[in-house]
This record gives sequence, C-alpha cells and structure tokens, in this order.
Amino acid sequence: MPEQALEWLAELGQQLRVDSVRCSAAAGSGHPTSSMSAADLAAVLLARYLRYDFDAPDDPRNDHLIFSKGHASPLLYAMFKAAGAISDEELLTFRKLGSRLEGHPTPRLPWVDVATGSLGQGLPIGVGIALAGQRLDRLPYRVWVLCGDSELAEGSMWEAFEHAGYAGLDNLTAIVDVNRLGQRGPTRHGWDTAAYARRIGAFGWHTIEIDGHDVAQIDRAYAEALATSGRSTAILARTKKGKGVPEVENREGAHGKPLPDPEEAIDELGGERNLRVRVKPPEGGRGGHRFPAEPLKLPAYAVGDKVATRTAFGEALAALGAARPDVVVLDAEVSDSTRTEYFADAHPERFFQCYIAEQQMAAAAVGLGVRGWTPYAATFAAFLTRAYDFIRMAAVSRADVRLVGSHAGVSIGHDGPSQMGLEDLAALRAVHGSTVLYPCDANQTAQLVATMADLEGISYLRTTRGNTRVIYRPGEEFPVGGSRLLRASPEDRVAVVAAGITVHEALAAADQLAAEGIPARVIDLYSVKPVDAATLREAARDTGRLITVEDHWPEGGLGDAVLEALADTRSAPRVVRLAVRAMPTSATPAEQLHAAGIDAAAITAAARLLAAA
Repeated sequence: MPEQALEWLAELGQQLRVDSVRCSAAAGSGHPTSSMSAADLAAVLLARYLRYDFDAPDDPRNDHLIFSKGHASPLLYAMFKAAGAISDEELLTFRKLGSRLEGHPTPRLPWVDVATGSLGQGLPIGVGIALAGQRLDRLPYRVWVLCGDSELAEGSMWEAFEHAGYAGLDNLTAIVDVNRLGQRGPTRHGWDTAAYARRIGAFGWHTIEIDGHDVAQIDRAYAEALATSGRSTAILARTKKGKGVPEVENREGAHGKPLPDPEEAIDELGGERNLRVRVKPPEGGRGGHRFPAEPLKLPAYAVGDKVATRTAFGEALAALGAARPDVVVLDAEVSDSTRTEYFADAHPERFFQCYIAEQQMAAAAVGLGVRGWTPYAATFAAFLTRAYDFIRMAAVSRADVRLVGSHAGVSIGHDGPSQMGLEDLAALRAVHGSTVLYPCDANQTAQLVATMADLEGISYLRTTRGNTRVIYRPGEEFPVGGSRLLRASPEDRVAVVAAGITVHEALAAADQLAAEGIPARVIDLYSVKPVDAATLREAARDTGRLITVEDHWPEGGLGDAVLEALADTRSAPRVVRLAVRAMPTSATPAEQLHAAGIDAAAITAAARLLAAA
C-alpha cells in the first residue's frame, strides 16, 4: 500500500480509540482499554477486507463480524459510526437506558448476529456460521471473529479450534488480540504469541503472528488469510491494552473502567476525528443451495403399541426434514441413542456431527440459526448442562434453537446417576422465553417435534429411553401451553399431575384407586412451560387435592411449575409432590421408579392418604 494509505489507516485506528474513550466516558463505565488494543486490527478490517452492506444487514452475501471479546463493544460501536451506520449522537448513548448500544453487543442492533460477553462463545458460534456458508448456503461470505487472549483459557474455544480445523473452514478467520492483560492481571501466556500459535496450529489452523499495531503487517495478514485455502486462519496480534494513552497503556488495574482523564487521553490520541469508511459491498450470487421439500407425513403409531419417545422423535425428525428443507440437526456423538441417526441417514447433507463437544454443538446451532436455518440439537439430557451458558446466551441473542434431551430421569435404569438428566426441566424452565415439552407417547412426541420447528426462542423436548405404551391416536393435536385430561369425573377426590414416563404410572394408579372407590383425575401436563394454568386451577377447585409426580429432582421441575400456576388462587389445594429425592444407583427402570417413590404404587399410596385427610 502507498504510505498515504497506511497513514490513513493509522488515523482511522486512532479515531476508533478516541471514540471508544468518548463513549465510555459518557457512560461512566465500559471497557475502553480493551477496545484500544484492537483498534488498528479493526480499522484495517473495516476499511480493506470486510464486505458488508450496512443498509441491507439481511443480505445473505454479507460477511459476519463477531466480537467474541464482547466487552470491547465501544470499539464495535466506533466501527459502526465510522461506517455511517450510527451517528455520533447515538454513539454517546452507550450503556444508557433505552439505547441500542448495550454494554455488550446484542442483536438489538441489526448488524450484530449474536449476543457476546460471556467469553469463549463468539468463536464457537462463528464456526456454526462458517459451517452454514461452507455446506449449506454455499456463498462466499467470510466469518471474522475478534477474540481476546484471556478467553483462550476457555475450553469452548478449543472445541471450536478443533471443529474448524477438522472441517477445514477456510472461510473463518480468528483475530486474537494478544494484549497480555486480563481482568485481574497478566494472562497465562502473556505476549508469547508463539505459544498460542503452537496450540492453535496443532488443530490444523494456519497461524500468523504479527505486531497488532503495525497496519502494514495487519493488512498483509488479512490478505494471507484470504489466500489460505482448506484451513482456517488465526491471526495472533501482539498489542498493548490502552494503546496510545500512557496513563493506562499496558498497565494493570485499568480493565473495565473509563479513563481517569478522558479529555487528556483524547488529546494524547490526537483529538477527535470524523473519518468515514466506505465498506466494500458483498460479492457473489444471492442464492445458496436449496433442498427439495415433500408434504409433511409424520409417523403414526397404533394405540397400545410400545414405542420409546426417543424413537418417535428420531422418526418424526427425519419426516420433518423431508418436508422442511430448512431443518438441520446437530449431534454430540450419541445419535444412535437419541435417534437423530434417522435424520442423518435421510438427510446427511444437513446433519452436523459435533462429537462429544456439547458447547460447540449448542454454539453451532446458534450459528446455523443466524443464517436462517432451523436447528435441532440433541444429546443426553444430563449432558446439556455442559452447554448451559451457551443456552442462556442464546436466549440473550434472541436465537431460535430446538434442544432435545434423551435418557432423562431415573427411568433409564442401569446406567446410574451420571447419565440421568434430573436437572434439565428446572434448567430449561429458567431460560428466558423458553418452551419446555415432555411427551408421554410416540404420537404426542411426533406432533410436538413438528410444532417446535415454528417456535421462537429456546425450546426443549424431553424424551424417554424405554418403550412406553401409545395412548393417543395419530394426528391428535397438542398445542404448546396445553394439557390432556386422561381421567376425569365430577366425583374426583384427587388429581394426579404427571408428564412423560410418570403419566403411565399415574394411569395405572388411577385404575387401582378407582377399584378402591377413590376416583382420581389424571392430567398429562406435557407442556411444562408454558403451563396450562386453567386446567390445573380447575382440578384444584374440583378436588382440593393435587399430587404432582415427576422423574426429576423436586427443585424447579413439574411440581414447581404446578405450584407457580396455583400461587395466586384464593383457596390453595393440598399438594403432595412426588419426585426423585435420593441419589439413584444402578437398577432396572421399574426398580428405579419404585425406589424413587414415583411409580404407580407410590402414587396410589399418596392418593389414599390425601383422600382420607
């Protein structure tokens, strides 16, 4: 590049620093020093390599820019100002009530794909977007991820490096801002970019080590990344935190604070500037690969048959994939158990094997959703806990992701507690805006699988390992927020509320109670969130006595959902909650249910006592 062009890029970097200082000072909070270290990296990327139409953020050809180090949001917003996407007035609303410029980026801004701020997530999500570009969209957009050196201590980053290296995602570039200082002091490897290069290179990445404040080196590194085929590129840029302001440059204790004297800092950086960048437009055709569609024909099961709901899930998912070309499925190397292997066999081009990396699986699901695909991600219910922070942040991202947890509860039998999902209902109910579904038979499962495709936010389906009797006819509808009355009469003296595996135990108990002259209502509360409060309140009013029974710990699951629905009733019913309260061991499914006190015998005994009270 001519010297004049290099000087202009350096000036743009200074402008980004100044604007990072200004907006943080206006807010009285923020992370300007973390933004200042990466300003030169951002300047060259914005002016020379990013291809993006800020007037058309939904253009499928646009590149994707993710700030994995989301605390450097002042830098991102300064870039948006330089590109003309926001005004200087809006820049100075940073972190203020009602502003789109939140402390960490969220998709409230149309140019932000996902929420970041929980470190270690941006690169794994970037892998998902890059996978979409490589395998599904087949468009030449690139994914640029700005990472911090502190977050390289997160295991999720290494799941991402491994996955991208294995997949050969040459449309993905990680820009690592190696500024040496974390929140409380030096990082593990400091400025040793070679240490990072050895580790990342071991996963098959092309690595480039540069001075992150030399715009000529930065420019050459980006060009090299574009020219590298068959491998992802990691640019390891040695930088200084707080670059350009001696009071904070490379000094500990300045993280996450506005500069002590912003006016002096701005003077030291050369004053305010108003450079504008004409960002290059995207290239390539508008259409990616399109898959053929067929009419939806869900599997149908005869009443009385015994079918595992995990099997019905897999068969329904494969059928849905034929009817919905937008559906994609992700697995964490348990597809033979969760039954997503049926989808993999029918639609291999839309099946993504993430191996035993649940964080990467959840992140890739979010990334695929960014590109408009409809992701279903499945593993054992217990193992979704590894990805819980990603699920929580997916809700912040306003992402639409469908999660499926199999092998839930003690009913899995001999494998023991390490494999039993006993916290999943509570965890997923706690996610903002989530939907939690727990079907009890195959036909109900099939319908709910199809329903999930159009749900917004995070939805979760809990499936059962063992075979259960089919009690609903094919084609019956099960709306979200609904329930089913399986036994009901005006004479009911107690109501049993169950879901999934315990529905069958409740039905057996109701039959025994009827023989004893104790009519019992049975409610299949398949929608655990949102819950059918009207039906529950009616049962409470009619019977005055409720039993909740769940294959889950007592905290946060079905019982708590029922109590919340009844919390504002004028006359509270008597409630007995049956749940797993002792740590399970290995045993048969029937023995497990009995030992936990959630089988038909336990329900019958509880109902007798309650009815007599």
